[in-house]
Amino acid sequence: MIAKNKYNMSVEQNIFWAKRNIVDYICKSAKLEGLNVTYPETYAIYEEARLKDLDVRTVNVIINLKHAWQELFFNINEELNIDCIKKIHREVARGEALVWGSFRTGKVGISGTDYKPPIPEEKSVKNELEQLLRIENHTERAISVMLWGMRSQLFWDGNKRTSMLIANKIMIENGCGIISILPEDLKEFGSLLSEYYTTNQDKKIKQFIYEKCIDGLDFPKDTETENKPKIKGQR
Repeated sequence: MIAKNKYNMSVEQNIFWAKRNIVDYICKSAKLEGLNVTYPETYAIYEEARLKDLDVRTVNVIINLKHAWQELFFNINEELNIDCIKKIHREVARGEALVWGSFRTGKVGISGTDYKPPIPEEKSVKNELEQLLRIENHTERAISVMLWGMRSQLFWDGNKRTSMLIANKIMIENGCGIISILPEDLKEFGSLLSEYYTTNQDKKIKQFIYEKCIDGLDFPKDTETENKPKIKGQR
């Protein structure tokens, strides 16, 4: 059980922080997918420079993540529901999954575990999501939704990226910071995630994410409203 949020920012402050570090977050998400890409390469792709030595999938993943973050910022005030999740996935998996923006319709396996996620059914997914969104603490709510999305494997591909973006929507709209996995923590995160897939016990991985995978900015409590950064969502 997470008792308190690590950060307490306004939505505008959290958007400002996310945009300020967006290339870093995209690079970390790409590494989470096992892609061997550096920050300078990620920055160049983000800025639409042409790099000869990178494979097509790496470029596609990074460009898709850029568009998915833009979608998230643009619709930051939109209700989090199945349609919202599908919109994010549509950007994440465009040109990569069998279909994008729609739940998978067949069986899949997950590497490193014997757990076989059931084929998602709209009504069940809706009910499960609604239950998770009732979690009182915002940070725990975000982490819980992220882990649920990863374990449920709602889509043919792009589940970790989509789930983390949805979690960060919850984090941002409540001023709680950003969830991302440092490269040096990927091995431990992967081990804990495999254990969670197998057992459906999330206590250890939740604590790990809370302690090591959230960053943000501590704004002075007496900061005047008019001096806060005014950042609006934009494509």
